[in-house]
Amino acid sequence: MASEMPLSAGQRDLIRESWRRLSANPVQHGLVLFARLFDLDPDLLPLFQYNCKQFSSPQECLSAPEFLEHVRKVMLVIDAAVSHLEDLSCLEEYLCNLGKKHQAVGVKVESFSAVGESLLYMLEKCLGTAFSPDVREAWSKLYSAVVKAMQRGWESLPEGE
Repeated sequence: MASEMPLSAGQRDLIRESWRRLSANPVQHGLVLFARLFDLDPDLLPLFQYNCKQFSSPQECLSAPEFLEHVRKVMLVIDAAVSHLEDLSCLEEYLCNLGKKHQAVGVKVESFSAVGESLLYMLEKCLGTAFSPDVREAWSKLYSAVVKAMQRGWESLPEGE
């Protein structure tokens, strides 16, 4: 996994520094990400159901305690990727299984481009002037590596391959 996405030491530093600025309020920043995601792809809203309850609007979903727990988990995945920038391959199996879980609930691989766009949007809104083109490029590379690992969860490869 790490070989597909060579992040330079400088890019790893940019990612760590920008993430450090956001890590004090992960759910708040995650809500920015998901609000943008629902703007970009409203068809994703029905995928979020808790206790068989459909949300009638993104706002209703974004304020539900169960959804806030999902946001927290998403931010933990990002945190894990940032924490393992030196060796992303150690997250390969975890991310592949996460991909399988997303496939099982009806997420399409194509939706990950909107998630990536939403991640960059969140970073830009929350970092302000600290969100430079270099920071954007570094995060784009990291996100691409994470998505590639998750996409392997969609593939039906036999164990051990």
